[in-house]
Amino acid sequence: MSYLNRASKSTRWNLHRIRLFLNGDRGFCSHSRSSNKEFGVDLSQYPIERIRNFSIIAHVDHGKSTLADRLLELTGTIKKGLGQPQYLDKLQVERERGITVKAQTATMFHMHSPRCGVNDIAHEQNPPSFLLNLVDTPGHVDFSYEVSRSLAACQGALLVVDAAQGVQAQTVANFYLAFESNLSIIPVINKIDQPTADPDRVKAQLKSIFDLDPEDALLTSAKTGQGLEHVLPAVIERIPPPPGDCDSPLRMLLLDSYYDEYKGVICHVAVVDGALRKGDKITSAATSQVYEVKDVGIMHPELTPTGVLFTGQVGYVVSGMRSTKEARVGDTLHHAKSIIVPLPGFKPVRHMVFSGLYPADGSDFDALNHAIEKLTCNDASVSVTKETSTALGMGFRCGFLGLLHMDVFHQRLEQEYGAQIISTIPTVPYIFEYSDGSKSQVQNPAMLASNPKLRVTASWEPTVTATIIIPSEYVGPVITLCSERRGEQLEYSFIDSQRVLMKYRLPLREIVVDFYNELKSITSGYASFDYEDAEFCAGLMEVILWRRCACRYQKSDLVKLDVLLNGQPVDALASIVHNLNAQRIGRQLVEKLKEFIDRQMFEITIQAAIGSKVIARESISAMRKNVLAKCYGGDVTRKKKLLEKQKEGKKRMKRVGSVDIPQEAFHQILKIS
Repeated sequence: MSYLNRASKSTRWNLHRIRLFLNGDRGFCSHSRSSNKEFGVDLSQYPIERIRNFSIIAHVDHGKSTLADRLLELTGTIKKGLGQPQYLDKLQVERERGITVKAQTATMFHMHSPRCGVNDIAHEQNPPSFLLNLVDTPGHVDFSYEVSRSLAACQGALLVVDAAQGVQAQTVANFYLAFESNLSIIPVINKIDQPTADPDRVKAQLKSIFDLDPEDALLTSAKTGQGLEHVLPAVIERIPPPPGDCDSPLRMLLLDSYYDEYKGVICHVAVVDGALRKGDKITSAATSQVYEVKDVGIMHPELTPTGVLFTGQVGYVVSGMRSTKEARVGDTLHHAKSIIVPLPGFKPVRHMVFSGLYPADGSDFDALNHAIEKLTCNDASVSVTKETSTALGMGFRCGFLGLLHMDVFHQRLEQEYGAQIISTIPTVPYIFEYSDGSKSQVQNPAMLASNPKLRVTASWEPTVTATIIIPSEYVGPVITLCSERRGEQLEYSFIDSQRVLMKYRLPLREIVVDFYNELKSITSGYASFDYEDAEFCAGLMEVILWRRCACRYQKSDLVKLDVLLNGQPVDALASIVHNLNAQRIGRQLVEKLKEFIDRQMFEITIQAAIGSKVIARESISAMRKNVLAKCYGGDVTRKKKLLEKQKEGKKRMKRVGSVDIPQEAFHQILKIS
């Protein structure tokens, strides 16, 4: 028997209530407004005491999206068996990779009888309906900014933990994000139907790491539906209603936005105070621009017009915004001509990786500019500035939260907008001090000053605190890997008898490319990894305070590594590396380029250099015609004359010829750490 057949009596009341909505029956709502009769859902009957906003947080592949599917089916929001699995994962890149990239919101309605006296028969026969706003969040470390923005609209969170895998690195990170936001946390142990599931061990981990009461944990299987009937009652009873004042002036927090070709910018908002109705005039606290509300409603789970949003509710607003610069995530929206105190907003985005984006065809620059502008409306964590490269022409310097974030952004540009792009080597922001005492932050290696009068006297690189959770038998190889990446061990502890938690301070440059892949390889896929900003190092405070930087910096011996083709530097291939690794990285770069650059009619010399010192070199021999084919004997001077003439022609070609670097070469260079 399926879990829907075993659903509680309150669930059947919930389905009956939805039928009443579809039939237009509002008889049980004493204060419903006539202005909402044209819409399918009347939100006025949900006072703030009967609203719950919660999110689902977990490590990657612990079953967040599947659990969200089951909750949507349990409340009748979607029909069981219809639609695609992981219903809220709507992007093509999410389905191809099997991960959640964008946080998605869905509004559900659920009948529930609060725990009350045994004689309270009225609630038993006609339980009240609750409005539940569910947010399904990403689980990968690169999308933690999505998680933090989602939690700002919530008062509680379901902390989902795999019953077989147990607590992993991103579980720890997401728990503390929710804890710092003062959210009520409900532990959910998922996948209890697996043969290797050990719920008791996971309960002990939740107690030892997070100090969560094991008795509060819910045992579920989102795949089979086991135990799901206890999840929504726990949400209603353990998570408080949203704070806010219905009688105060309107204040809304802009959570997210995306661009629609027909409606313009669609904003996802959380109403903190007051109420918003269709036709209202609203103002942005950041830009002071005034808009008219053309449409307002909820995600149920698709866009469902309601005509109004009340205090504590989460929904969407169409206001006629046409530019992505107008929809600033974290902005406060309020009624025009009203005076309000803006909401705190969100923490600044911490860009970890910077990379150049260029159109494969220079004539497509305007199309790429349009595509990036539309995509950044949906992904506010990307920073974009225009730049010019002598090798690749006009392009953009983009900041990302991590390498996976960068890869997903590139894939979305190609899939959703058909853009053909070339990306440069990812780099991180460095700080350099020069002989005249000046300091500068360098995000693009090509911008590092090469003036001999300004000698670099000191350099700093960003560091992060990495959390690694592994089975105890892999401790040795992981310690060796971290030592090779110039890591400093901060913590070593046992979670239980079989698993170890280690913390390292690592240079960000060492982990942005292939550290995670190597970690997974040496631990047979059992390692979990997360990182955050490192703490301030002693003596560096004066270096950091001069500029607001996201990461913490440590002093390091850094050099600029240039790649030269026939003696000409290629700025798109320049990188900043540690002096100890420069020889190895330079050798790998020239070997990769030799594989992918086509032979020309002249010889191509590929060099890696630090300043004027060449540290690696490869040559691609020229394609040549056999000019001696017509000589059948005769004097040797005749042959020498023909060879010398060919040699002079090759020299002339080398002076005027150009070398094209194929797109595959840039993709392969991304894999070199």
